[in-house]
Amino acid sequence: MENILEIVYIGSSSETINDFKANEQISISEFRNRFAAEKHLKSGKIPDAIFCEKILPGGDGFEMHEWVRQQAELNNVSFIILVFEFREELYKESLNRKIDDFYVLPLPAVPQLLGRIQFLKEYRKTFRNAEIKTLQGAAQTATTQDVPFIMPKSKRIFDIVLASGALLALSPILLIVIAAIRLESKGKVYYISKRVGAGGRRFDFYKLRSMRTGSDADLAKLAKDKNQYATAAKQTEIDYETPCPKCSELPEGEYCSDFVKGGKHPICEYWFLYQKAEIAKSKAAFIKIVNDPRITKVGRFIRNTSIDELPQLINVIKGDMSIVGNRPLPDYEANELTKGDSAYRFDAPAGITGLWQVELRGKGGDMSEEERKKLDVDYSKHFTGDNYSFWYDFGLILRTFKALFQKDTV
Repeated sequence: MENILEIVYIGSSSETINDFKANEQISISEFRNRFAAEKHLKSGKIPDAIFCEKILPGGDGFEMHEWVRQQAELNNVSFIILVFEFREELYKESLNRKIDDFYVLPLPAVPQLLGRIQFLKEYRKTFRNAEIKTLQGAAQTATTQDVPFIMPKSKRIFDIVLASGALLALSPILLIVIAAIRLESKGKVYYISKRVGAGGRRFDFYKLRSMRTGSDADLAKLAKDKNQYATAAKQTEIDYETPCPKCSELPEGEYCSDFVKGGKHPICEYWFLYQKAEIAKSKAAFIKIVNDPRITKVGRFIRNTSIDELPQLINVIKGDMSIVGNRPLPDYEANELTKGDSAYRFDAPAGITGLWQVELRGKGGDMSEEERKKLDVDYSKHFTGDNYSFWYDFGLILRTFKALFQKDTV
C-alpha cells in the first residue's frame, strides 16, 4: 500500500500500540526502552515519526529526544512526547526543548493522527531542516527563539514600515493613556506575558495593562464561571462505579489493563485514562471572560478602542508577530490546539489583527469556539504555499478599521 507511515513507538502502552497496529496506513516498530530504540534507529531505518512516552526504563523521553536531535540523519523525523497525565511544567519543558508535539494518553483515534503526522513530517522538511542545527548536547538544546519563522519578504517589509510609522504617529496618544493608567491604579503600565505563535514559537507579548495588578490569580475561577467559550461538561470527574466496557466483555476475573488506585473502587488503567481524556475534551480551548470584573475603568476604554494592543507594534518590529495573522495564544490555550486540524493555525504568523477578529466584530461578538478555530485554519491555508496574497491581508486591515467602531472587543 502506498503512503504507509513508518512509526517508532517507545514505551509500554499496549492500548496505544495495538491501535497503531490496527491501522493499515501505519507500520509500527515498538520498543520498551530507549536503548533498544537507539539500536534500531542506528541501523539506518529512518521512520516518519517517533512516539515516545515520557517515563521509560533506563531514562526518559526528554533524554531520548536529545539523542535523536544529535543524529543528523534523523533531523527530518518528528518527535512526539507522550504523558499519562497533563502537567503544565512538562508541557512548557517540551516547548522549550522544541519537541514537535505533546499528547496526553490515550491518544485520539489513529485516523485523526494521520494528518498530524504527515503535517509534522512536511513541516520539518520545509522549515526546521533549514533552520535547526544538529544539537551537540543538553547544554545546547534549541529553544523556540532559535527558529525564525519564514515570512514572505513583501509581508515583512510592509509590517516594519506600517508598525514603525504607526508607533511614531500614535506616540502622543500612548503617552496620555500611560499617564491615565498610572493615575488610576498602582503597578506597571504595561503587561508582558508568554504567548505561542507560528510553529509553536514562544515570545514576550506586550500590552498596556487594562486590569488590576495581580488579577491573573483570579483567572481559574472566572474561567470556570464566566468563560464565553465554555460549554456544559459531559463529565467532570472520574466515575469509579461504572464498569469498564472492555473489561465487561472479557471472562470473569480477566481485565483489559492494570488497575489504578483511587476512589471507592479500583478501576483499570484503560478506563481511568479514557475518562480523563473525556474530561479534558469538555474544557474550552479559548478563554474570554464575560463582563470581566478585573478590568479597570481606563482598561475598559483602551480595550474598547484597542489602544491596549498598540505595544504589539513593537512585537511586529522585532519579528515576533505580523500586522495580520492568527492571534498568539497563552500556553494553556495553545496546548488545546496542538491536536487535529486546529494545529494548522500555527502555520501562519501571529498577528495583531486577523480573519477571526474581523468576523467576530462583524457578528457582534457572537461566535462559537469551533467557528473561531475554523477561521484561524482558513487564514493559515491562505498564508501557506502559493496562496499568500498581500492584498488579502490589506483587505483585512481595512475591515479592522471598520470593526473598531463596533461594540465588541477581541
